[in-house]
Amino acid sequence: MNNSEDKNALVYLLAGFGLGALIGALAGLLFAPKTGTETREEIADRVKELKGKTEEWIAEQRAKRLTVKDPEEIGA
Repeated sequence: MNNSEDKNALVYLLAGFGLGALIGALAGLLFAPKTGTETREEIADRVKELKGKTEEWIAEQRAKRLTVKDPEEIGA
């Protein structure tokens, strides 16, 4: 495996953990002893929070890609 493949494997591993955590959190919310209105409000709040975190992460990744130059781009 080369360095790029190692990074991809790590990204997939972390994405899998994140997805598992998200599914677990949703299951916990759905089976909690709350009214439907309370549960929907809590889910909406969590989705907004997750969306914000995802947008931050995407912006960070884009910024990293802009700062790291590909050797092919600079003619090496």
